[in-house]
Amino acid sequence: MRVLVVEDERRMAAALQRGLQAEGFAVDLAYDGEEGLHLARQGDYDVVVLDIMLPRLSGYNVCKRLRAEENWVPILMLSAKDGEYDMADGLDLGADDYLTKPFSYVVLVARLRALLRRGTARRPAVLRAGDLSLDPARRKVCRGTTPVELTPREFALLEYLLRRHDEVVSKAEILEHVWDTFDTDPNVVEVYVGYLRRKIDVPFSRNALQTVRGAGYRLAGDGG
Repeated sequence: MRVLVVEDERRMAAALQRGLQAEGFAVDLAYDGEEGLHLARQGDYDVVVLDIMLPRLSGYNVCKRLRAEENWVPILMLSAKDGEYDMADGLDLGADDYLTKPFSYVVLVARLRALLRRGTARRPAVLRAGDLSLDPARRKVCRGTTPVELTPREFALLEYLLRRHDEVVSKAEILEHVWDTFDTDPNVVEVYVGYLRRKIDVPFSRNALQTVRGAGYRLAGDGG
């Protein structure tokens, strides 16, 4: 498996390279964010180990740019920052895992192997259907550049439908994932679909949120 390590502390980078090579990985090194971004774009890597505090371009920005380009290579962020908000920022920008320094080398290798098992499935930080976008981390929904204000339940419903876009989902599935229960009256789904439609579709003359008679609902992947 081929690993890119982006780490500006050269002794740390060399130690990581030696250790990972001993575990059977092929390892390339980059010592700043711009070099790391270039290699990640050009190389066929199975996983990237990415420090956050880098010269020229931060690890946050490297991760953000790769995800914006729909490069889904698994990313494990390394940082001396152990605050919960620092960790949340990294994960929200599209990183797959986060490890604080100093770290256990055994744990690092185990996490890399876990990421490799997951592969490079599409994992966008911002969900989109045409010009309809939802940013889970910032709790923000837009139609194009126009913000759309949603209640927490409407937001949760839209997020679920976006994650399943172009699929027909039943009322029972929506109740389980958005209301976390089967006991709620299924008609509440119809009510909230109506609320959501009046906010994301009607003002924009769109038809993204569609009713499939007898089956459930579907959110059109092209945004309607």
